[in-house]
Formats: sequence, structure tokens, C-alpha cells
Amino acid sequence: MTDWNWAQPYPARRAPLMARNAVATSQSLASQAGLHALARGGNAVDAALAAAITLTVVEPTMNGLGGDCFAIVSEPGSPGTLHGLNASGRAPAGWSAAWIRDRHPGATVMPKIGWDSVTVPGQVSGWVALSKRFGKLPFADLFEAAIRYARDGFSVTPVIARQWQTYAGTLHAQPGFGEFLLAGRAPRPGERWRMPAQAATLEEIAATGGESFYRGPIAARIAAFARACGATLTESDLAAQQPEWVSPIAQDYRGTTVHELPPNGQGIAALMALGIAQHLPIAETQPDTADRIHLQVEAMRLAFADAHAQVTDPAHMRVTPAQMLDPGYLAQRARRVDPKRTGQHPPGTLPGGGTVYLCAADASGMMVSLIQSNYSGFGSGVVVPGTGISLHNRGSAFSLADGHPNLIEGGKRPFHTIIPAFLTRNGQPLGPFGVMGANMQPQGHLQLVMRMVDDGMNPQASADGPRWRITDDGKLLVEAAVGQAVADELARRGHPVSVAPPDSLDFGSAQMIVRMSDDLADGYYAASEHRRDGQAVGF
Repeated sequence: MTDWNWAQPYPARRAPLMARNAVATSQSLASQAGLHALARGGNAVDAALAAAITLTVVEPTMNGLGGDCFAIVSEPGSPGTLHGLNASGRAPAGWSAAWIRDRHPGATVMPKIGWDSVTVPGQVSGWVALSKRFGKLPFADLFEAAIRYARDGFSVTPVIARQWQTYAGTLHAQPGFGEFLLAGRAPRPGERWRMPAQAATLEEIAATGGESFYRGPIAARIAAFARACGATLTESDLAAQQPEWVSPIAQDYRGTTVHELPPNGQGIAALMALGIAQHLPIAETQPDTADRIHLQVEAMRLAFADAHAQVTDPAHMRVTPAQMLDPGYLAQRARRVDPKRTGQHPPGTLPGGGTVYLCAADASGMMVSLIQSNYSGFGSGVVVPGTGISLHNRGSAFSLADGHPNLIEGGKRPFHTIIPAFLTRNGQPLGPFGVMGANMQPQGHLQLVMRMVDDGMNPQASADGPRWRITDDGKLLVEAAVGQAVADELARRGHPVSVAPPDSLDFGSAQMIVRMSDDLADGYYAASEHRRDGQAVGF
């Protein structure tokens, strides 16, 4: 990739990393845990897992032991072959729309926090599956750093302290959440945080190869707490959890192929937006201008309209990913875009029928794209007493609308926001990338890819550039670095736009590792952006 522009045009100016082995995460201690796994003779999967496990301790505001995870692995010796893992959990068997409506009279949407938002946590099963299939180091060795930080403590970084304070205000009354507070408050920047109970849980997961979490003492404690709180999650629900190996789906974008996992994740929205954008006059625009942002936003709105109408557990979808990515259909959707005015974009008629992201790569050519999440920060706010397990609120992504494909149902996987991504070119792996942050993720993927492919920016510059985001209520939020003049022009074109404060955390966080060339000896270029407390490390 020597054709990149190596200038760093944005004020963040993070130093690039170039190394033959690399790890990039949103928290520096987790990055170092991954690097240590590589230095001990582990491969990229070992590094990714060591980092992921450590993140549940050092960045609890974005993930925890009670979440889900997804991954894409590029295996050396099998050029162009990508292995996808869906380790998301299902709704408890006792859930139904009627059950939720009985417990929440008048509700039109799922509860956002509390036990009635908790689906089975799939993340630990994903760690086990990745380690068994691809890892070199013993599974228990991957927990070393996480156990040490949970038992002995670590200094809380500034962004994480800020997030912690925000969630403490909304979740303090949830069962067990007080265990994540210091005398009723969130820890401050630089303050030391330790949780020995979490260390003990990590030790048991490590020693039992994850078995205890789903069919042993830890599962029993989770289920017992659910019963005590009047929730329906049972030992049987936990024991039924199985991760699934899947084939990634892909979309070519001007010579570079972007790979995402298939539904129930929202990665298909990023692919649809890129497919639509190929039919728009992007080449006539410049980065960070109203002309460029307008076209990107319109492509993303079209993709979101279809994704939100169709994506759920694939066993319950009425259309296929192939139908949603049909080239003729995407070209048809692109014709709805007016280059000078925003439009209303309902779902089309299809043809034929709190998150952390990290990546790792090693000198052998193995590369990993991994994402895990409790969904909204700490998730449901429910913490199983004496375990350090904060349970996610992924069930809040189900629909309560009768007839919707994503209607809540026992044993069903909900629409999922977390999406790892991967780039290839001419059938050869380039590298993993991702952008954490709820619905920001596909929007971030679109913006990252277009900066690299259309503008030739290097990965660090692509990650550091100013971003926009379509919010859950359909408004357009832009970073202050975009500039007021651009925001005003977007408003003139009909976008309900507002400029975020300079310190806003609403625009996600990207990590990326990309091969420098076809020669593995040249190593990788790794980027970890300025919006979080992360770091890219390597040797």
C-alpha cells in the first residue's frame, strides 16, 4: 500500500505504528496484554483474546463478562479465506412479546435496562471457540493480565472515567450495580480500581475453559440471581449457548473488498451504503465538504432503512443478504439520492423474494478483527453479586411491533449492532478494522473506507478525520472539526444537523491494522485513534 498519502492532515497527529506483529485496542493496558501474548509465542488470535479479556476489566464502561462478541479471522496459508464467528446469545426461552407487555403495560419498545433487557451472554463461548480453533497458547494463559488488573488494580483513564460517571447516574439503582461504584460514585481519572470478585470469576472461567460460565457454578449464580429478581433467564438458557462459525459477506468498493459478518449483525448496512455510494458522484467531491458528507449520509440513510426493516436472527429473516446486496437493487436505491437535497428514504422493495473493538496481526500473516460489547455501556446495569459480571442489555434491540421480523421471541437472536470488518484486495487479505459505538459502527466503516479508497489517506489519517453520525432519532450530528460553514450548508440541503461539542464521545473509536505490502516481511501499519484512551503497539 505504498500509494497511500502519508501526510497526517488532521490535528490529532497520533504517531503511526509499523511492525511485523501488532495489536490495536481502545485501552493501552489491553493492547500491551495482547502484545505480551505475541511475545510469549502466541499468534494473533491469542493476542486478540488476551486483549479482549483484559478489556472486560480495564474498560468496563464499554464491555464486560456478560456481553456478546463477533470476530473475523484471516488464516495464513489460506489467502482470501476469512472465518467469521457469531458469538451472540439468544433470548431466554420464557420471553415473548406478550410476556413483556404484561410486565410493562403500554410499552411500545423493549426495556432499555434491567433484567428484561438481558439475553444470554455469548462472549465467553466465543473466546473458547476462537482459542480452540486457532490459538497456540493455553486458554488459561490468556487471562493473566486481566486477573492481575482485577485483583491488584489499575488507574482509570480519563475517557473511561467520564463514561463511568455518566452510566453511574442512570444505572445506580439496578440490581448489583453498586459493586461497580466507589462509595456510591464512579472512580475519577487516575483513581485506582480493583475488583477481586471479578478476578475470581476470571480465574474460574480460565480454569474450566469457559464451562463454568454456561454449565457450572457461575451459570448457577447467574440463574439464581435472575430467579431472585423475578427474571426468566435459566440454567437451561445458559447451557444452550453455542457460538456459530459463519461465512462473511462482502461488497466491492472501487477495487477494495469490504467484508462483514452476516445478520443478525448490522454490518450489511455498511456494505449496502458502500454499494449505493459507488453509483454516486463521490469522485467529484472533496473530503470533509458538504458535498461529500451529503452523499455519504444519504447512502447511509437508505441502507439503514432496509437494515432496520429486515435484519434479525437469520432464521427469522424474510429476505437474504444476497437480496439486500443485489447490485441492481443498490443502483436503484442510489437513484433516489439528490446531490443537492436530502430526501425521505423508506425501506425498498427487495428483489427476488458501549462496545470495544480491537484487532491483531502477526508475522505469519494471521489477522483478527474482534468486537465485544455490553451494548449500552455497562449494559443492563444488572451485576451478578460477588462475580463482577455485568450483564448486557442486548434484548433491548428486539422489536415489539407485531409482524416485524425482529419481534421478540424466546430462543431468538436480536438485531445486533457490533460488527467487525476486514479488507481484502485482489483476493488477498489487507487487514482488520472496526469502529466501536452502536449505530456509529456501519457509519464509521463507510467513512473510513472512503477516506482510504477514494482519498488515498493512510489508516491513521483515515481514523483521525472528522466524522458525522446519523443519530437514533434520525438527526445528523457532526464533529466540531467539520466546521460551522459545512454544517450550515448541510442544513440548507435539508439535513436536521447539529454540531457536537469538541469533546463529544458520540463518534465511536476506530482501530485498524493493514499490511504494508504483499511481502509479510514488511509488516503492518497499525492505527488507534485519538477519540479514546487506546494504543497501537507492536514489535
